Amino acid sequence: MAATGDEAAAMDSISKAPAPPTELNLTAEPENSREATTSDTTENQKPKRPSNNNDGGVETAEEATEPAEPDINELCRDMFDKMSVFLQGELTATCEDYKLLENMNKLTSLKYMEMKDISINISRNLQDLNQKYASLQPYLDQINQIEEQVTALEQAAYKLDTYSKKLEAKFKKLEKR
Repeated sequence: MAATGDEAAAMDSISKAPAPPTELNLTAEPENSREATTSDTTENQKPKRPSNNNDGGVETAEEATEPAEPDINELCRDMFDKMSVFLQGELTATCEDYKLLENMNKLTSLKYMEMKDISINISRNLQDLNQKYASLQPYLDQINQIEEQVTALEQAAYKLDTYSKKLEAKFKKLEKR
């Protein structure tokens, strides 16, 4: 027995699947447009009661329908929105990591340049000190010679002091006699 009238319309609305979107929009939609889409799909999927036929006392049973599945397009949009947010977060974190590495490399480069400048200054100062030491070397040699001469003179003075004490002792011995 073929369905007629309202029963046929109810079966047609159940068997028809929504058309896939022609354009995929990954941006978030305003809330009111989602509500409108949801309300349209739920209205189309409500089972309609068959009209009373005058078949004489025969009761008609309502067709058993499966619970309405959520709108696939809405779920896809929601998934793509969430994936978009996730990927943007991941890319932002990666970009921030690269910026941090870039700043660290720049600071390290500046530190190495400072260290290079310091080492160049130390090298120059060391060369200046070596030149000054070389120019002072003859004077240092003279100081060493004078020190040797003073040491020799000091030894001669000790010998002279010892000899004078011996002489004094002899002279006193001679005077006593």
